[in-house]
Amino acid sequence: MSKEDCGKPASTKSSHLLQQLARTPDKLFAGAFRNQYGALCFRYKEGGKQIEILVVTSRDSGRWIIPKGWPMKGKKPHEAAAIEAWEEAGVRGKIRKAPVGRYTYLKDLENGNVVPCVVDMFQVEVKETRADFKEKGQRLLEWVSPDEAARRVREIELKSLLVNFKPKEK
Repeated sequence: MSKEDCGKPASTKSSHLLQQLARTPDKLFAGAFRNQYGALCFRYKEGGKQIEILVVTSRDSGRWIIPKGWPMKGKKPHEAAAIEAWEEAGVRGKIRKAPVGRYTYLKDLENGNVVPCVVDMFQVEVKETRADFKEKGQRLLEWVSPDEAARRVREIELKSLLVNFKPKEK
């Protein structure tokens, strides 16, 4: 998303993105979806019954997202998700090896292209937080309720995943 789109309402941004895609359908449908791996980071609030979910801002547009990134050579999907959580938010914890869900979105690439992505989500029960991490100063981080996390993110499938999230054992 371009910097000038950052202040526009989501509906304006979406229509701009759809117009861009309409001009270049071959770029959208030429290949398979690209895979990414995300970390659904959560912690238990005092009392241990309710959870909070970590949301971060993207570096380019400043919109609310969850930590995610591209596959990493030599790393399993859940390991890549854990690395993204550490680099983007300075959090580590107990990660579930099986995805807890997935969502799709359209990724704006630096070269101006837009590619469809499927993000497999891995739950991370956060046990450690660090104030000093790779992308510190490039993102905002907030711990919020599942409902608030769902309200903040843009992707419909991710909203559903967040609002319905219940931590899974093993």
